[in-house]
Amino acid sequence: MNTLMIYGAAGYTGGMAAEHAASPGLNLVLAGREQDRAALKALAGRLGAGVRSFSVEDADAIATGLAGVSVLLNAAGPFAHTAEPLMSAAIRGEVHYLDFSAELDTYREALALDGPARAVGVMLLPGSGGSVAMLGSLAGHAVARVKNPRKISIALDVAGSMSRGSVISASQNLVTETLHLVDGELVTRSPEDLRDFDFGSGPQSSFPVTLPDLVTIHQATGVPDIETFVHVTAGSFPTADIKNMPTGPSFEEREASRYHAAVEVTDMGGTVVRSVLDTVNGYTFTAMAAAEAARRVLCGEVRPGFQTPAGLFGNGFAETIADTRIMNLEETTC
Repeated sequence: MNTLMIYGAAGYTGGMAAEHAASPGLNLVLAGREQDRAALKALAGRLGAGVRSFSVEDADAIATGLAGVSVLLNAAGPFAHTAEPLMSAAIRGEVHYLDFSAELDTYREALALDGPARAVGVMLLPGSGGSVAMLGSLAGHAVARVKNPRKISIALDVAGSMSRGSVISASQNLVTETLHLVDGELVTRSPEDLRDFDFGSGPQSSFPVTLPDLVTIHQATGVPDIETFVHVTAGSFPTADIKNMPTGPSFEEREASRYHAAVEVTDMGGTVVRSVLDTVNGYTFTAMAAAEAARRVLCGEVRPGFQTPAGLFGNGFAETIADTRIMNLEETTC
């Protein structure tokens, strides 16, 4: 029987992903650090799952922990600490790897491991949930509307409060420069280059950020120039100490805070097409999308090496999650 392991299932989003992944007939294993074993056992008892505990700092322990596992979903951030050792172990153990990292270095590591993964038929699918699945589908949808796409400008509208894990990951993100993609290369840009995007209710000032979508959208579409932006609703960034934060937003808070995204694709002739995406709260989307991606991989939707959700599952992947919708706006010419 195929076995799915969720490492980091004691965390906020990992726990939600486990809830969505649990289904009759699925051999589900919840894993994490030894200090999280009690929480893992409680969740596993409810979901009818197995439990394993091991540290990502011990390669032998990881290898033992992955024994008999077909697909690994890494939900343990900061991914700067967990992605590379788990990807490397997954390749050695011939286990397909997924995560929902929002950290650019995770994708650089996956690219570096592309060759070894292909050699043994292992897939590396970072970004199976979160902005990478969301924005990748939106960008791919819009790119398909033009013949010769030259540039993609894409923005995420972040609403609602952040989880404690997201704040910790953001604070430890190793990429401090603001980057964009120019002629297929990551180069620095000014963080002051603000611009407006209309997510469906009028222009919103958005600031440039270094998102992993610079790598994944290029990987999936081949478009050479890509820039990524974020608009943050007031109150989304915490002001309290991390240790005093709740684990994450409540169900009611997530229901009240939908996410949106907007994209502009410019073709070689100067035609600009715009599309917008409307979806559930980002944490809800991430958990659901990652669980769905893992299910599809378990069912055989696999391509060896470094892959992206939109590239593997198609541009419609995001619209299979909850009530996500992508809508086209009118074309314009520069």
